[in-house]
Amino acid sequence: MSELSAAEAGLGLTFRDKTLLQRALTHRSYTNENPDFPLEDNERLEFLGDAVLDFVTAEYLYHRFPEMDEGELTSLRAALVRTETLARFASELGLGSYIYMGRGEEENGGRTRPAILCGCYEALVGALYLDQGLEVTKAFVIQVIRPVVRQILESEANKDAKSQLQELSQKHRRITPTYRTVSERGPDHAKEFTVAAMIGRETYGLGTGRSKQVAAQAAAQAALERLEQEVREEWASDEA
Repeated sequence: MSELSAAEAGLGLTFRDKTLLQRALTHRSYTNENPDFPLEDNERLEFLGDAVLDFVTAEYLYHRFPEMDEGELTSLRAALVRTETLARFASELGLGSYIYMGRGEEENGGRTRPAILCGCYEALVGALYLDQGLEVTKAFVIQVIRPVVRQILESEANKDAKSQLQELSQKHRRITPTYRTVSERGPDHAKEFTVAAMIGRETYGLGTGRSKQVAAQAAAQAALERLEQEVREEWASDEA
């Protein structure tokens, strides 16, 4: 059985265009060490897969939880598509063992590195979308996220964005986030607050809500998404 056939069997997928699967599984370190390799690495597919995941997850949550407001849906989606969650999905699929990876990266533990696993999972989703369309991709993604949604709701992990932001900010920026009320609108019985989540002097996220607490959580979630993206880019830069 070839490497790609083994990957298809392990992942439970069959690609029409095998080169799409191979590209999805190719980390930049492999092409750096093998300049004659005929395919590009998976970063463009990762970009596409990230967008597809956002859409599929948002649509699923929109229909699954009609009682949730926009802020709750945004928070839950963010919990599902954050780096650690996607890396977990990749690990459960055994994706790390199929990645085309440079020897140096592999020796440094690349097959279990969250940023690499997350990126490869996103690339796989992007490749599947190009190969077989949206409906097949939706089925693949939803079967993975459905049980995790229940776990997140039960643990309320998606609601405490402020705690998650504080932990990540202190770890990577050595700064405790602060919150500032930007505006208050509407009559007393139906006020809407806008709150900014600040890391240092910079606004990392804005949130609105009927109370300052709800608005602050929404701002923290927006800031968390931005900071996670920055950390991912820093990891990728360090790997280069």
